[in-house]
Amino acid sequence: MSYSSGEPPLATEIHPTVSEDAHTILINKVSWGAIFAGVVVALVVQILLTMLGVGIGLATLDPGTGDNPAASTFSIAAGIWYVVSGIVASFAGGYIAARMSGKTVPTTGALHGLTTWAFTTLLVLYFLSTTVGSLVGGAFSGISSAIGGVGQTVAQTAAPALENINPLDEIEAQVRATGNDPEALNTAAVNAARALVTGDEEGRDEARQQAAQALANARGIPVEEATQQIAQIEQRYQQTVDRVQQRATEAAEAAASGASTGAILAFVALVLGAIAGWLGGRSGVVHPVYADRVIPTRNRL
Repeated sequence: MSYSSGEPPLATEIHPTVSEDAHTILINKVSWGAIFAGVVVALVVQILLTMLGVGIGLATLDPGTGDNPAASTFSIAAGIWYVVSGIVASFAGGYIAARMSGKTVPTTGALHGLTTWAFTTLLVLYFLSTTVGSLVGGAFSGISSAIGGVGQTVAQTAAPALENINPLDEIEAQVRATGNDPEALNTAAVNAARALVTGDEEGRDEARQQAAQALANARGIPVEEATQQIAQIEQRYQQTVDRVQQRATEAAEAAASGASTGAILAFVALVLGAIAGWLGGRSGVVHPVYADRVIPTRNRL
């Protein structure tokens, strides 16, 4: 076949018919009613599994003997249970949403499942941040404490009773060690020693002399001996301050590590939940043959 212009004619463009457009729109249209049903199922499954986890956890306690698992063990187990229950709830919600939407395309069903997971996650976050969570029975409160429990436990272990350590109180105990001197002289010596350790570096020598003199008057000892005792008080004070600072640093590091662990756990749980919702949606799509039987007019769209 020859062409007058020497070039083959352009291929005829194929335009979809109205029925084909309508069919494409129908199989990909979002079904908010099905998504809402999936969200309800996901929330209920999450609550049921959380209550089951609480029941199992309480069953392991033995108040009579006191032979109970450590708090860190409870926190780790609660975190793992939260991740697993979130995966199961997301899969169930995604499956119900895709099945009730009547979609036959796996990708469309998977998107319904993913949307269900996202909607459920927003509702859970809302429950955790408002008083509405108490109406659900407090189940969602246990979810948040399960994540943060690891960091709190580590921080409490790293810095026990920091609030009970006061270097200035130790100074007073050291000055009043004799217990037989006049109260006014003891008070003067305590105030002088406190002024020494809390004052500026510039007036430290003068403050040291005043403290030594006050201590000598309170205990009836030579100034030279009082000066040695003041030096010991300064050294013990600095050691106490260093110890408190070290424990505070350890507590801060433990709290930061716990918060980081909780955030990573929450991230992993959300990602796994999204994957479970996607797979649940793909699993819940209606088979085309079944859809043809339920809706005979579907093939004519």
